[in-house]
Amino acid sequence: MPKISVIVPCYNEQSTICLLLEALHEQTFPRAEMEVVVADGMSSDGTRNAIAAFQKDFPDLSIRVVDNTLRNIPSGVNRAIEASRGEIIVRLDAHSKPYPDYVANCVKAHEEDRGDNVGGVWEIHPGADTWIAKSIAVAASHPLGVGDAMYRHATRAAEVDTVPFGSFRRELIDRVGLFNESLHTNEDYEFNVRVRRAGGRIWLDPSIRSIYFARATLLELARQYWRYGYWKWRMLRRYPDTLRWRQALPPLFVLSLISLLLVSIFLPVLAFVLAGELFIYFSIMVIAGLYTAFRQQKPYLALGLALVIPVMHITWGCGFLWSILTTLSSKNNG
Repeated sequence: MPKISVIVPCYNEQSTICLLLEALHEQTFPRAEMEVVVADGMSSDGTRNAIAAFQKDFPDLSIRVVDNTLRNIPSGVNRAIEASRGEIIVRLDAHSKPYPDYVANCVKAHEEDRGDNVGGVWEIHPGADTWIAKSIAVAASHPLGVGDAMYRHATRAAEVDTVPFGSFRRELIDRVGLFNESLHTNEDYEFNVRVRRAGGRIWLDPSIRSIYFARATLLELARQYWRYGYWKWRMLRRYPDTLRWRQALPPLFVLSLISLLLVSIFLPVLAFVLAGELFIYFSIMVIAGLYTAFRQQKPYLALGLALVIPVMHITWGCGFLWSILTTLSSKNNG
């Protein structure tokens, strides 16, 4: 039986870290063959105290905490990998809660040689018990919000471009290298690009399931999607051929709004085009919200999705365009 290292980058996750550790303690995979390595970005809340308290209550689960002084996700992943000892590395997030058979199913897929990096499906749950948090969780799995992202709605196992978190044999790091620490987001996708270009396979297995707790407020969501968009451009500069249609739409939409707004100052007739575009866009959002509210029998989703999905689109697009602008600016200044 292979030794397993579960690695977890985290920062100020006092509210969720114990949910993850409890889920790992309940794994069907033997605890004696499993270790947990948490790379903490020097948390300023009670994260470390919560981990220490859990260790005291459940000493049969091996947990180690290492410092992530750079305080970004890929550096945390790398510090945890470097400190780990397992043959198979299973990456998880401090906002996640894996199903009891998560680790066992990852190991099974590797033993069957399904893929070099193996992952599963996210089930998005609300980050708080509020109507907006519940709307954010639904939007994060809605086709208008995530497009064709297979790891949010796949029902059949398949080879894919990327998986969330992922699990892989340690030898894969020797082949393709550690995670890129210059990318503070999109590091998973960039890692998987290198795996595929080295001849490896990325495998999505819906039996590997985890719960992911979405952001609880629109402000937290906006910050998250701005960051996603910003770092997506930085990743695309390295691998432009990896751009997918669903990723191009938000920045194109935002760019069209900005362009029409600016040009309409000189050509007022274009203000009607801008108004028409906004009307069509928000009509689609309202219809999607009403349909989902009716289908799920949750009236708050009618307003919730009409608010949340535009926040996802617009902040992702703005972050992407701002990243392009700052890149061009730095080149000109250089």
